[in-house]
Amino acid sequence: MQVDDILETYAAVIARMAASYAPPGAEREDLEQEIALAVMKAAPRFRGDASFKTYVYRIAQNCGIDAIKRRRQASEVLHDKVLEDERHPTTEPGPEQAALKSEQRERLAAGIRTLPLSMRQPLVLRLEGLSYEEIAAILDLTTTTVGVRLHRATAALKKHMGRTS
Repeated sequence: MQVDDILETYAAVIARMAASYAPPGAEREDLEQEIALAVMKAAPRFRGDASFKTYVYRIAQNCGIDAIKRRRQASEVLHDKVLEDERHPTTEPGPEQAALKSEQRERLAAGIRTLPLSMRQPLVLRLEGLSYEEIAAILDLTTTTVGVRLHRATAALKKHMGRTS
């Protein structure tokens, strides 16, 4: 698969994965670029043990985790700027319906970002349409563990979304 084909095929996946790890704005855009670059660099090393799609998700998860680590380190120095950005999410102007849908998506993404990684990762992958088996392979878990974490993540997200309504 050519570089352009990979980027075109997985652009939406990369954007959604970045949204689960970073608030809207420059930080999310940087993470999208970081994931795309990591996928491009890793593509030649793909061995075919799983599908390329699951390979991309694993790379995206690892980049997201790295982004969280960097954010935590930076927050100690920069007085927690990331939390301030999350309190003031931006939405693109447009028709009322599009704005409402965008706001709902961002509320969901913000809720997902509140989950611990152990619940966030399987939930995001499931929302991407991956099977329990694929999620288990990407996260190196059993399918039973994936099911338990998804159940807990869903319950925690519902509780969080109920509080922010």
